[in-house]
Amino acid sequence: MEISTPSPTSTTSTSTSTNSPSPSKPTPNLDHGADTQLQRTLSTRHLTMIALGSSIGMGLWLGSGTSLRNGGPAALVLGYILAGTMVWSVSHAIGEMAVLYPLPSAFVQWSSMFISPAVGFAVGWAYWFGAWITIANELQGVVTVLRFWPGTAAIPTAAWLTIFWLVIILINAFAVRFFGEVEVVSSTIKFCWIFVVIISLAVVSASGTPSQPPIGFHHWTTTPFRHGFKGFLSVLPTCIFAMSGSETAALVASETQNPRKSVPRAVSSIWLRLALFYILGSLAITITVDPGDPDLFGAGSGGGSGSGRNESPFVLAYRNAGPTVLAHMMNGVIFISVVSTGSVAAYGGSRFLLGLSEVGMAPRIFRLADTQGRPLYSLLLTLSLGGGLSYLNATASGATVFTWFSHLTSLFTLFGWGCICLSHLRMRKAWKIQGRRESELPWRSWAVPWASWWGVVWCGVLLGAEFWLAVWPLDVDLQGEEGMGRVDRVKHFFANYVSVVVIVLVYGGARWWFGGRWWVDLDKVDLDAKRRFYVAGDEEGGSPRKGFVKRVVDAVLR
Repeated sequence: MEISTPSPTSTTSTSTSTNSPSPSKPTPNLDHGADTQLQRTLSTRHLTMIALGSSIGMGLWLGSGTSLRNGGPAALVLGYILAGTMVWSVSHAIGEMAVLYPLPSAFVQWSSMFISPAVGFAVGWAYWFGAWITIANELQGVVTVLRFWPGTAAIPTAAWLTIFWLVIILINAFAVRFFGEVEVVSSTIKFCWIFVVIISLAVVSASGTPSQPPIGFHHWTTTPFRHGFKGFLSVLPTCIFAMSGSETAALVASETQNPRKSVPRAVSSIWLRLALFYILGSLAITITVDPGDPDLFGAGSGGGSGSGRNESPFVLAYRNAGPTVLAHMMNGVIFISVVSTGSVAAYGGSRFLLGLSEVGMAPRIFRLADTQGRPLYSLLLTLSLGGGLSYLNATASGATVFTWFSHLTSLFTLFGWGCICLSHLRMRKAWKIQGRRESELPWRSWAVPWASWWGVVWCGVLLGAEFWLAVWPLDVDLQGEEGMGRVDRVKHFFANYVSVVVIVLVYGGARWWFGGRWWVDLDKVDLDAKRRFYVAGDEEGGSPRKGFVKRVVDAVLR
């Protein structure tokens, strides 16, 4: 493959901007995001569908089983509602900044511009660590899903991991547009199937089946919460992990043809995904699946009997209700989702590494891309680490590995979400301090600034809550002090909270290296150097202020 050489950044405008910069400043490049070797080959359709389905993977389909067992039905639904409000807040912050600054490794550059270079450095590496850990987790999820079908257990776990590692590599090895089309197809399948899940499981719960009577909200009235407040807290990492990946829209913005049209439509579709996939989807399993069922995913570990099937709660709901054909179809959709999410993680991880290299925070070799816009060296390292880490599943149970990886990823995600919202608040403050009018922004969120404040506060609260759960784990309450000794508790802490330790070390090293102020001076931030200016005709896309029906049509059909 031919590798193109970096071209110098142009500082001359090629067309007239509808939002012209101040005459006293040098005219910036109209399309700063194209200064990299990435290609703008993705359309609004790609961005919208990636935003709809990028994070629908193992966290929802499998991890909900562990959460249902630990926290109970009410805790699971409340956990998704809380995580959903945070994603909604982050998405609106991303919407404004991704239209204004559609940059590769967007979060890195936004944090560096508006908080400090050290924070940008920590955000970038934290997200990259989370990306290849997610690849490993999704690969081990594939093995768990395959075990549902008879005969698959005869093939070694390592062989299955290798096969689907290669599948994810191939999806990312083709042109970027091919990756976009794969995600459109997989997101469409997931989006359509969730309607089947919600309607069919509601019917099962209300009417019953030949194999079981009507269930209604029986599990809500008997065991709404399991294991108290700690049980509820134990649900949150899985909910955060399940929704991680929603930020991919910000990365894809740098490779879309017109972010001003694409990004607002992706942002306006977030509420639909949150309501359908997570809240209604989790509600559907809480009214059909017993949280004490020994076949639930995770019930065979961490205090379970060890004899269960480790099945997705969605598959278990269909298998218990019959006919089994729906259980097989559900398992097939989960299989597609897990592979798709692993592919998105590889895409995102490689772009983070490329973006870090672009701003001098990673070796320059990672900024190189071929003539079709694929960052080959970044992809190679991300896929190699993610695939290699997945082989932990060859010697440990899938549910145990899932717990390790989901906790690591969720804490990286909370740190990233908090920094995105904080960057947005400081961007708006810099905009105001420097005398810019709000009307000059190419797209404005109606939720400013309350949504970003909501995201910042809750990210901080949950990081603190997860520290408490790591020091005083739920397993101590279940097994007693004798059942979980001091050494086990130390291992538990590092297995579940080492992400924050890594973030602190990376940030501390960056502070020592970059030096300077703890916070950038917002009076001196150059708001135009990396900004994209839009030409006439780049009218603003789907605003969240549109009517209910119009938003549904935009989210589903465009």
